[in-house]
Amino acid sequence: MSPLAVVVTILIYFALLFVISWIAGRRADNQGFFVGNRKSRWYVVAFAMIGSTISGVTFVSVPGMVAAGSFSYLQMVLGFIIGQLIIAYLLVPLFYRLNLVSIYEYLEQRFGISTYKTGAWFLFISKMLGASVRLFLVCIVFQLLVFQPFGLPFVLNVLLTVIVVWLYTFRGGVKSLIWTDSFKTCCLIVSVILTIYYIFGNLQLSFTGMLNTIFDNPDSRIFFFDDINDRRFFFKQFLAGVFTMIATNGLDQDMMQRNLSCRNSADARKNMIVSVLCQFVVILLFLMLGVLLYTFMDRNALPLPDKSDELFPLIATGGYFPPVVGILFVIGLVAAAYSAAGSALTALTTSFTVDVLGIKNKDEAAVQKLRQRVQLSMALMMGIVIIVINRLNNTSVIDAVYTLASYTYGPILGLFAFGIFTKKVYDKYIPLVALLSPLLCLILQKNSEKWFNSYVFSYELLIFNALFTCIGLWLLQKKERTV
Repeated sequence: MSPLAVVVTILIYFALLFVISWIAGRRADNQGFFVGNRKSRWYVVAFAMIGSTISGVTFVSVPGMVAAGSFSYLQMVLGFIIGQLIIAYLLVPLFYRLNLVSIYEYLEQRFGISTYKTGAWFLFISKMLGASVRLFLVCIVFQLLVFQPFGLPFVLNVLLTVIVVWLYTFRGGVKSLIWTDSFKTCCLIVSVILTIYYIFGNLQLSFTGMLNTIFDNPDSRIFFFDDINDRRFFFKQFLAGVFTMIATNGLDQDMMQRNLSCRNSADARKNMIVSVLCQFVVILLFLMLGVLLYTFMDRNALPLPDKSDELFPLIATGGYFPPVVGILFVIGLVAAAYSAAGSALTALTTSFTVDVLGIKNKDEAAVQKLRQRVQLSMALMMGIVIIVINRLNNTSVIDAVYTLASYTYGPILGLFAFGIFTKKVYDKYIPLVALLSPLLCLILQKNSEKWFNSYVFSYELLIFNALFTCIGLWLLQKKERTV
């Protein structure tokens, strides 16, 4: 696929995206930016949430992961469904009843200002690192396909990328995101389905033959119950999926901002249940695509790429199929990546403006001016982080950032869980607990094989992180005074 074709594809896509963003956000005020004026249709939000939960990393990585992990990821996605039900029936009614703009305002009501700021800062660190890494991987693809052939530097690539994200979220915030995410979800689903169609057509398979090829393949195994030390062990994946969904969706301003834009808690509940079931189907499509990609490589005696993440880009843009496959790949990648980045930027802007700087006793004009300055600052900071990651040029750094991002949700999960049952704690010491809990998890992870008979922690470490936080909060409970 030529660099010019990639550029034209991206320009047409963003032209449509900006038109949708302008129409949706042309009359948005601060409440429209933060919570969409709570007038969003639940089925529109549900469809948009599919695109927001699928990042560029998912789009590129999931098809390639079947060689090492088979379909074991679906075990975690099953946990997502249970976690989403817990959010829908426990947290959503609570947040609506309290009429929250930022969900971290709940921590202030339950514990105090120190806990409130702690939750906001943990979200800030996690979202900034996570969004920057996702955009970094997309920038790498664009560098190879467009900027490098034209002799343009990576810094320009990053600058243009963050400017685009900033521009289409500048005016409407959540109000715009719901409609742009709907458009991106449509592009994402169409690109995956049509890519699967072209591949099984090239392999000369019927629809039934394609399904038999996929599910007769050993890499299509879903459930793993035989080895508790295996990272794919069912209960590790399933329980981690439950608590990861609660932490990264129910307790994440990024995701809950959309859910809170629905008219009421009942509509938000419908949106969440439908969206998580759709997410399961979309992830299954990505995994099915992965089996077909490896089958194509095998039947054509093509060498496997050094990294599994390169499998989908290599085949989609390598000239093995009609140009439309490469175009669909670029559209799908851009749709997934910019959906995650745009929503993260909006969430960071909301949380930093409301939680860290504060908007109480400020009029509409002052809040709007503050919010716009914060949004520009967040975009610039995101670009700086991407450039730093590229300078380090070490994939282990990317892994470390993801690990750090997952660690930051543990204290948040513990704070919210404990807050549901009690609010009598010494608020000023909670930041210390929130810092110690991830540190204890790090020590546990580093020594688990030696201490627990070769047991290796996987994503379930999040549960222990939250548990350590709850224990710390229990120790900080205020004693009841007796007369």
